[in-house]
Amino acid sequence: VELAQRSPPDGETHWTIRALAKEVDLSPATVHKILARHEIKPHRVKSFKVSTDPEFTKKTYDVVGLYMNPPDRAVVLSIDEKTQIQALGRTQKGLPMKAGRPATMTHEDRRNGTTTLYAAMNTLDGTVIGRHSKRHRHQEFIAFLEQVEEEVPAGRPIHAIVDNYSAHKHKAVLEWLKEHRRWTFHSAPTSCS
Repeated sequence: VELAQRSPPDGETHWTIRALAKEVDLSPATVHKILARHEIKPHRVKSFKVSTDPEFTKKTYDVVGLYMNPPDRAVVLSIDEKTQIQALGRTQKGLPMKAGRPATMTHEDRRNGTTTLYAAMNTLDGTVIGRHSKRHRHQEFIAFLEQVEEEVPAGRPIHAIVDNYSAHKHKAVLEWLKEHRRWTFHSAPTSCS
């Protein structure tokens, strides 16, 4: 038990049951039983990364403040993108479920390229405005902002929490923000999205 709580061998991120068994000259099954009895899981590793953003505290207070105390009448959105989503389709149409037989589908996929998903979640009620596009550039991001602009009721300020993706800081995006005064971007600290 004490050995499992120590650092693993050089070059390893965690202890394996076999390595522990070899080290203490017991069978892997015995080592497994001992670890289970003491609820020790040497194969599980939690990792973290501390942000090095010099404005970490300021940005954290800003974003948390939006969640805890949003500006009056404002819509607060958390905006993010998921890139490189595989657009897959089945090579054949599946058969529907019938009495005594489950629905079927082929195991083969047809690759249809990739897509990028854009989403803006309203932090108050959880509703989502979404869009997808073939590419992931500032032009597509502006098109998404235009969609959000149309869907949020006129006259309501929009506060958007965004990460540090380069498209969010692109010159064209910054120009778009100047033309759309009801928008305010709040950047999450680097490495904290």
